[in-house]
Amino acid sequence: MTKSAGKLLFQSSDWNFDTLARTYDAIETIALDEIQLDVYPNQMEIISSEQMLDAYSSVGMPLMYQHWSFGKRFVFEDHLYRKGRRGLAYELVINSNPCIVYLMEENTMAMQALVTAHAAFGHNHFFKNNYLFRQWTDASAILSYMEFAKKYVTKCEERYGTAAVEAILDSAHAIMDQGVFRYRRPPRLSSEKERERARERLEYEEQTFNDLWRTLPQSSTGHDRAQAERDASERKKSLNLPEENLLYFLEKTSLILEPWQRELLRIVRVIAQYFYPQRQTKVMNEGCATFVHYTIVNRLFEKDQISEGAMLEILQSHSNVVFQPGFDDPRYSGMNPYALGFAMMQDIQRICTEPTEEDRDWFPEIAGNGDWRATLLDAWANHRDESFILQYLSPALIRKFRLFLLTDSAGDNYLEVASIHNERGYQTIRAALARNYDIGANQQDIQVVDVDLLGDRQLRLQHNVKNGILLEEDSRDATLRHIRHLWGYDVSLVGVDAETGEELYECSTDEDSL
Repeated sequence: MTKSAGKLLFQSSDWNFDTLARTYDAIETIALDEIQLDVYPNQMEIISSEQMLDAYSSVGMPLMYQHWSFGKRFVFEDHLYRKGRRGLAYELVINSNPCIVYLMEENTMAMQALVTAHAAFGHNHFFKNNYLFRQWTDASAILSYMEFAKKYVTKCEERYGTAAVEAILDSAHAIMDQGVFRYRRPPRLSSEKERERARERLEYEEQTFNDLWRTLPQSSTGHDRAQAERDASERKKSLNLPEENLLYFLEKTSLILEPWQRELLRIVRVIAQYFYPQRQTKVMNEGCATFVHYTIVNRLFEKDQISEGAMLEILQSHSNVVFQPGFDDPRYSGMNPYALGFAMMQDIQRICTEPTEEDRDWFPEIAGNGDWRATLLDAWANHRDESFILQYLSPALIRKFRLFLLTDSAGDNYLEVASIHNERGYQTIRAALARNYDIGANQQDIQVVDVDLLGDRQLRLQHNVKNGILLEEDSRDATLRHIRHLWGYDVSLVGVDAETGEELYECSTDEDSL
């Protein structure tokens, strides 16, 4: 039986703005009234495939400042797209208030409906309500800040030259991953204050007296070891060391940077911080958006508002998105966050409405409560990937995905299947998969631990080595040279085993011809 043409929101693949508006209203009714989502106001924009490629290349921010690396990536992505080796995302969404959603003009109307539900309501709700985004990003200020940053970089290029600006940005980008606060909240953005501060910095090129510039080193004669340790302790205390945020430390403490160069470091640091919550919630964010679009388009179909043909097209795209290749499939590249997130959220819905005895044992607080909406809304608001998997990955889903655990010890010449999907392996597999999404545990822990500003001014960094995983030498040395470029003096790095405290390696830029 075919759907009644009179109720359909659209009947062909072509779209116009009236159709988009009518479909948006129908999707909004289901999202807000039935799923009970809470979203920022939406601002929908239609862009071409070339504009989508441009946004891709600029780390997903259409208002991003100019840098040669973005152009290089644009050429790379464009080449793959033209050759048919890679498709484009059908949408792009900005965590801002209002939430800006970019739709590709090449999309069919069915795809516009799918991505509207996915981005304008799924991602939008997650951005507004998840605690990481609420605590660590400022949706109301990011667009004005990006506008300021773009104009500021352009102004610096006009005044100091493109090469000088790119040299600073190159070094800042090299340590962007080490330019975030992980444990304390950065100050909120204020575009008006930023503009005022930038203006003042550009006007006053001459630095006023700064104690850090004092060049007369103190004599160490007469200082015993205890006194030296006390001096070092006082020195570290005055500089708030150790410091995990390298960009922040260089911005505030570098002895050679001009005010405009410090401002460039701050821009890169703010952008790195803005993206940090997204790196911690990839599974949840994409899972939420996928679950929302799947629920909404099925409700539209049940209400006779989209046709069988449109539904088939939507389901085909949906199936491609949540496809999870097996570990022995040539296409396997790890867990697909869309597949895992969507499956877990569907599983939560099942546990709430149709629990098994196993579910009642594992999830006594939610099994059979019947309110899957409230359960999911609570999970979306209060978890990141690691805690979400640790809390909600069920034995049923472990069996469905056929998950197992491999251990790879450096001392053994073989791999061991340590756990499989059975009664003894569920907890181990779940904990291991959760750890895999813990950025704090997997990202290199490198901190500024000491610098004698009145002595040799060598910046001393410490790499806390986890699980014996060392840095790749070429990349490590190149990154140290970038840090030296920003610091102005030699930089040393010591690798220390995080568990035993044993010193594993030491390197320094004073051996390089810089």
